[in-house]
Amino acid sequence: MWLVAMPGVFVLLWSTGFIGAKLGLPYAEPFTFLFLRFAALTVILVSVALIFRAPWPCDFPAFGRVALVGLLVHGGYLGGVFSAIAVGMPAGVIALIVGLQPILSAVGAGMFLGEKVTRRQWVGLVLGLMGVALVLGDKLTLSIDSFAAPVMALFALMCITVGTIYQKRHGDAMDLRSGSAIQFAAAGIPTGICALLFETREVVWSGEFVFALTWLVLVLSIGAISLLFVLIRRGAVAKVTSLFYLTPAVTALIAWGLFDETLQPLAIVGMVVVITAVALVTIKKT
Repeated sequence: MWLVAMPGVFVLLWSTGFIGAKLGLPYAEPFTFLFLRFAALTVILVSVALIFRAPWPCDFPAFGRVALVGLLVHGGYLGGVFSAIAVGMPAGVIALIVGLQPILSAVGAGMFLGEKVTRRQWVGLVLGLMGVALVLGDKLTLSIDSFAAPVMALFALMCITVGTIYQKRHGDAMDLRSGSAIQFAAAGIPTGICALLFETREVVWSGEFVFALTWLVLVLSIGAISLLFVLIRRGAVAKVTSLFYLTPAVTALIAWGLFDETLQPLAIVGMVVVITAVALVTIKKT
């Protein structure tokens, strides 16, 4: 039952990341927020790995491969998304750009992992992107003042795509406790440097910020990321990454419940399209 429920739990947890960011970003600048998150995760996971005597990478190349995934999946992806938001790109546009990931991952998995993507799955991947656009609807505005915004959003897209494929190819032997500690420590280095160079590093320690930081550390970064790596280890990259198509729809439902944000009829149609698309990609043909 847990194996069957795992994809749904992952989508639900991953979708809460956007809610946590919305709650926390008013109280801290993006790189400062991310550095605090990665620092807390490093302390927690190093402690867990030491307490349970988890195995660590046996040599420097293995250590480097684990750290590289952390730089891409955590530092590059989240840093790019948060930076794009900070310089004026609407979240809806970022979600659509990052929504290209399943298609790029399918192409990359075919080129570098030898995974075969069927015609039905290709239809599902393209249909999923269309569904995401419908879900976002009127949030898709292109009133961007800075050229840096789309560059950072595309940077985030490339990082999460390459990191996912690289984790599938080289991460099967990684222990989730020690490996995740290395990855978050690696991601914390560039975000900390960016916070020192470009931000004031001021934090308003409100109740909402503490809750958002705690949620993103424990539920998203430990829970959802661990599930993502388990799913990647157990399944094809194209199938796993297609689950990201569900994120805008689930996030919209959560925001509707928590923040009373409206759901347009077109968004509801888009949710149905996205669910259909993911089914085409993930469900085996009988």
